[in-house]
Amino acid sequence: MVAVLDHISALADPTRCRMLLLLEKHELTVSELCAVLQMPQSSVSRQLKTLADDRWVHSRRDGTSRFYSMPVDDLDAAAARIWPIIREQVTGATEAGRDERRLRSVLARRRAKSVEFFASAAGGWDRLRGDLFGDSFYLWAVLGLINPELVVGDLGCGTGQLSATIAPYVRQVIAVDGSQDMIEAARLRLAGVDNVDIRSGDLEALPLDAGQLGAAMLSLVLHYSPDPARALTEVARVLSPGGRLLVVDMQPHERVEYQQQMGHVWLGFSEKQISRFLTGAGFDDIRVRPLPADPDAKGPALFAAVGTKV
Repeated sequence: MVAVLDHISALADPTRCRMLLLLEKHELTVSELCAVLQMPQSSVSRQLKTLADDRWVHSRRDGTSRFYSMPVDDLDAAAARIWPIIREQVTGATEAGRDERRLRSVLARRRAKSVEFFASAAGGWDRLRGDLFGDSFYLWAVLGLINPELVVGDLGCGTGQLSATIAPYVRQVIAVDGSQDMIEAARLRLAGVDNVDIRSGDLEALPLDAGQLGAAMLSLVLHYSPDPARALTEVARVLSPGGRLLVVDMQPHERVEYQQQMGHVWLGFSEKQISRFLTGAGFDDIRVRPLPADPDAKGPALFAAVGTKV
């Protein structure tokens, strides 16, 4: 009862109740509260101090501004019992309706500042964003959209770079490669990553059970296969129905030296070729898209093809 009475004392002024009605749903600065409540700064600051002393509001600094809000989820038991009653009484008051209309104007001014900034910055926005955050942060961010329950196959995993990238976002990665040297490099890279299972095996005879994977990735590996149609059919075997396959590889090119220098069997794949291989292996909903070229890259242009196992 004493705690309840203490809180009632802090809410004895109707202005403080109007403040809480605003701060329950919005973070506002002192100047914004002044505009909404039509009060001088000294009065608003004094009322905020009373509320803060009784833990009805808290504040946070953002640059040169300080924002105030009502910690609705952190109110003590007595305050949590009182506030719904106070809110019901204050909400119906004429002053509260006027406050709400002025609040909409204040929030509109905030949006206007953002609109003004983007109107002036649109031409150089990509450069500005890149200077502040780099050029690839959004690629990492979209990984959060992946189903976290997926078991993903990194088939032809090489040194495990792609496995390391996707492992934090899925339940398990099964990384497979036919080169023992690549397997050792992948194990070194992925040491301590608990949800990656590294296996030795060929693309045409994967060491996986039928339907074991929910998704599979073949990144710059299909051009090494002497029989891409057979390899993709084997990938379809280890995917569950509805499982998705991503193939990243080179578009057709004439760099025949790659066959001698790096053992490439295929000099890239056309959209028709890869679509035919995927269809024949039992995939549908096939989409093939060229990937944006890195201005610093020296290799052939790349594509990404996706398909769904029937």
